[in-house]
Amino acid sequence: MNISTASISRQGERASNQDQTGETIGERAACFVVCDGIAGLPGGDKAAELARNAIITEFDGDEHLNAQYIRNYINGANRAIRKEQQAVRDYNRMGTTMVSLFIDRDYELAYWAHAGDSRLYLFRRGWLYHVTTDHSLVQQMKDAGHQVEGINGNLLYFARGLGEDEREPSYSDVVPIEDGDAFLLCTDGFWHGVTEEQMQQSLHMVNTPDEWLTLMNQILLKNGAGSQTQQDNYSAVAVWMGTPQETTLLHTISEAAQFFPLRD
Repeated sequence: MNISTASISRQGERASNQDQTGETIGERAACFVVCDGIAGLPGGDKAAELARNAIITEFDGDEHLNAQYIRNYINGANRAIRKEQQAVRDYNRMGTTMVSLFIDRDYELAYWAHAGDSRLYLFRRGWLYHVTTDHSLVQQMKDAGHQVEGINGNLLYFARGLGEDEREPSYSDVVPIEDGDAFLLCTDGFWHGVTEEQMQQSLHMVNTPDEWLTLMNQILLKNGAGSQTQQDNYSAVAVWMGTPQETTLLHTISEAAQFFPLRD
């Protein structure tokens, strides 16, 4: 199945960009990764780079995928971070979020894994599905039925390089791919700036994944204009399967109006 991709990574208003994105597309399989280095402690950018490189370097796109291969790739990322933590004292608490998507092109199957609050969305037949669950304090409290107003949304209880090594990232089941599926991997800086409704509606207005990310970037900047909070780094990778033209058709003129001013 044909795969079309695009990526974006912006520094925002932070002193540096601690996000990393990567992809590799082989004859039989493909891999996509987004990592967000944890701010506040030295080495977040290094942790994100190590995790991304470990997965992309080890991935073999000429082989079919299986669950053990994917776990090996993800565990390799954690080993690379732990090794650097031991080698450099200032990096002993560094960590990164991670979301990764793996595609078996021959068998038309998808798998994914994640740690932290970087997310994966699947758009299928005109509908959006948020298919990962954040490893954050806010999400834990929501799941337990507690109010989360005033709680710091950046507090994570799990990420690569953090916590006990015995703790596993979250892995998906095997998911059959449909022609026209669109995936979005993104950091919290991205999904905080673009609502899920805007993600879905903007998809109906474009013909390529690059146009989709460009439009969502414009929305993010518009939503953040005048905000009292500093714009975080934000990154995303868009992955389109097959020929999603029907998926991306504009539904209504009223939906278009919020993105483009209608002429008199």
